[in-house]
Amino acid sequence: MVSAFQSPLTAADIKAKAREFGVDLVGIADGAVLEENTPPDFPKKPSDITDHDSGRVIVLGKRYASGTTRIKRWDERHKYYNDELTLTMLEEASLNLVYWLEDQGYPGIIIPPTHVDPWAYQNDPDEHLTTLLSLNHAAVEAGLGTLGLNLQLLTPEFGPRFMLTAVMCSVDCETDSPMTEALCKGPECGRCLSTCPGDVVGHWTRDWAACDRYRSPHGFAQLTDHLENIFDESDAGKKLDLVRSEESFNLWQSILRGSGVVTGCRRCQDVCPVGADYERLLEDALHDIPEDTPDKQARLAAMVDAETSREMPAEYTANSRWIGMVSEK
Repeated sequence: MVSAFQSPLTAADIKAKAREFGVDLVGIADGAVLEENTPPDFPKKPSDITDHDSGRVIVLGKRYASGTTRIKRWDERHKYYNDELTLTMLEEASLNLVYWLEDQGYPGIIIPPTHVDPWAYQNDPDEHLTTLLSLNHAAVEAGLGTLGLNLQLLTPEFGPRFMLTAVMCSVDCETDSPMTEALCKGPECGRCLSTCPGDVVGHWTRDWAACDRYRSPHGFAQLTDHLENIFDESDAGKKLDLVRSEESFNLWQSILRGSGVVTGCRRCQDVCPVGADYERLLEDALHDIPEDTPDKQARLAAMVDAETSREMPAEYTANSRWIGMVSEK
């Protein structure tokens, strides 16, 4: 690119424009730092996407609507639809930012919040596929927050209740510094583990493949399961019933809109007490956790005992850069 055709931009300019386009969170990470520090479960780097325009990674976030967050059922379709609309707004904001940056002389590339690496698919619908770049880890490097017990990004403003996307470009602007202190209280709180309907949260880790069945309840794995059931049914009448079933309708409607495919369970996000929005808008509806069990509480107590003895799990060590320093028990 020819610098004569570029307008000088500051980080403040970019953030103000992003907020003008409707985002609630915006931070800027150094692409070189992301190149040098790849997360253990998400080893993708900016250079895996492009050889150009990756010097800065602008991470954008849009909060969830609190009204649907207050609904306790994880499989409530109103939540799916509202979240899909949030996603649409976030995608439009990122595209608007890309074109604005281009008008200033800086080509940009959107990192979609819901698209996985298609070349990594190996004919196994249940395999967990990572996104093109870990937006949670990029957001930490962009100073937006820290990872929680379930490796979900937490922010001071909204806890984990938002969607993320990112725009890569090479504008020479200031970058943000990561937070050093963990926002998450770990197993001492443990509400994400207690509420999880799939029981996929561990000690600073998560069973991502098992979580996918809940995060995307009408996604590709469910579609292939349903089609296999139809193909395997030998009774013509029952086969027709399966074709006309509610499951077929839900899958069709979800594929049509994305609701239930790119959106789904977010109970761990809903009940997290981190974030200024929780006490103000959510706590009265979400304080109690009906999914909690004595077994879950026993596991959390064992985790607290281990941390009190400073016996941190390997998963914490591997992600400590992005989790931050946890308070001593």
